[in-house]
Amino acid sequence: MSLKGDIQSLSPSARIELYVIDLRPYREQTLYFHAGTNKVGGDVVWQGVTYVRYPVRASGFEWKGQGTLPRPHFAVANVTGIVSAMCKQYSDLVGCKVTRKRTLARYLDAVNFPNGNPFANPAETFADDIFAVNQKVRESNDIVEFELATPMDVEGVQLPGRQVIQNACPWRYRGDGCGYAGPPVADINDNPTGDPASDACGKRLKSCRMRFGNGWMPFGGFPGAGTYRS
Repeated sequence: MSLKGDIQSLSPSARIELYVIDLRPYREQTLYFHAGTNKVGGDVVWQGVTYVRYPVRASGFEWKGQGTLPRPHFAVANVTGIVSAMCKQYSDLVGCKVTRKRTLARYLDAVNFPNGNPFANPAETFADDIFAVNQKVRESNDIVEFELATPMDVEGVQLPGRQVIQNACPWRYRGDGCGYAGPPVADINDNPTGDPASDACGKRLKSCRMRFGNGWMPFGGFPGAGTYRS
């Protein structure tokens, strides 16, 4: 039975929620949490990754078709003071990505069960819920609670994520983003050339068109910028 069939049955397997906190922006390792243990009393293993048993609580992940975006709350135990120490050192973890992963106990890795699990299937999973820490809302000796927001709803985030320049491409010529791998075309001033040593991109829309024609182009600038003014 698949996950979709299981959740529609009269007695579906228990739902498992796992949380991932990405601390790589602060050059720290990613943390994996689950508020419980597996069938052998150890940490839950899902898709080959171990989720440490640790008191966590989350709420408010519901999505609606209208109105404001959800602002879930994520609380973790702070009895040892380690979370407070992390908040002090890393700006209350603001901006760190928090991912909620969900599956059913039926599909967990075989190592979670004393006699294995013939139904283990890492592909049977709900879609991930990805948020970012927006602010710390409560801190005590027992608990630290954070408000989460969608990555585009975090304070200070702007779209697009790079500077808007009308006629200048930021991609490295013949590298990622550009992708051109053909013969020499023109020098940096868009003068035609067949010499590989002189071949260079002028980073202009014209430069890109000389290599890719009038169809689709990977031009990284914003040709429409400045066309309309308020």
